[in-house]
Amino acid sequence: MIVGAGVIGLSIAWRLAERGRSVTVLERETIGAGASLAATGMLAPAAEHEPGSDPLLPLALESLSRWPAFRDALQAASGLDIDYREEGTLVLAVGRDEVERLRFRHDLQRRSGIDAHWLSGSEVRAREPSLRPSIGAGLFCPHDHQVDPAKVMAALVRACRTAGVTIVERCPVEALDWAGERVAGVRAGGEGIGAEAVVLAAGAWSGETGLLPEALALPVRPVKGQSLALRTTARTGTLSHMVWTEQVHMAPKADGHLIVGATVEECGFREGVTAGGLYALLEGARRVMPAIEEMAVEAVWSGFRPTSDDDALIIDALAPGLVVATGHHRNGYLLNPATADAVAELVTTGELPAFARGFGLSRFAPAEERRAFA
Repeated sequence: MIVGAGVIGLSIAWRLAERGRSVTVLERETIGAGASLAATGMLAPAAEHEPGSDPLLPLALESLSRWPAFRDALQAASGLDIDYREEGTLVLAVGRDEVERLRFRHDLQRRSGIDAHWLSGSEVRAREPSLRPSIGAGLFCPHDHQVDPAKVMAALVRACRTAGVTIVERCPVEALDWAGERVAGVRAGGEGIGAEAVVLAAGAWSGETGLLPEALALPVRPVKGQSLALRTTARTGTLSHMVWTEQVHMAPKADGHLIVGATVEECGFREGVTAGGLYALLEGARRVMPAIEEMAVEAVWSGFRPTSDDDALIIDALAPGLVVATGHHRNGYLLNPATADAVAELVTTGELPAFARGFGLSRFAPAEERRAFA
């Protein structure tokens, strides 16, 4: 039983079904409604790397290395293309202060062994002529890729259903069924549904469901993000790479859209798109790419990232019969193949693979409790 039909939940369901398991996915709203369809689809460990994220970097790089095989298997299983793009990412600096901060980021990347190349402003504009002449410098991260979230989700739904997975929307889980110290299923719609294993992959709601006893409470909260889609034309031009600035990121898609995202708002589950959020996105994009003034705004949306107290994911067996996979923050798509493979291994063998260890719930306990766990 998988609780949550986002990119993480569906990928786990598909991988478990491939291993011969009978799988049902229960979703509180609709497929991908939390963060998965609101995301930009970045697979960008280099651009995302920042001070304090060294513990997550090996897993991020491991997951990126798994993406080509995951892509090929998913496209073969679904018959759908997911618009996997490998042009790399440009991280930009405008003005002296931003150039100095970009140098600091580049130094951090080099110390961490990340492949990123310093570009002058003219070298940046040679790669992306539509950018403003005022661009001072940039970093080219050649191994940062991207996918189209809507296409990934459509492919996962088809692959899951082809593999025999049952997906039930608008079916919030009300409680876990316990048999002694073991989880034996869930209660949904007033009925008990038995399961050999339950995987809690409810995204930002994983810490809000009230399903878990206090001792197993998850330090996961929603961080809202707003994004928009612009329609590019031959006149406006578009970008060839993902482009990051200190304010926004922009991702060109094969269908002609340019996705601009995303705000970072600590406001709980307050839904909706705001004028301030959209202004920040448009102004941030216009600051480096004047042509967006001529592009039609085709869609605006918001979503809720599942964010843990240290911004890293949580993969753990919380009790016999209960596994959790949540807290992916801005890296749900990047970390998806590794998460799905790790959870499938944990459910079927009882052991996490080495690459996924160290991201359990016990890391949030006080030091004396961590020693007790050890």
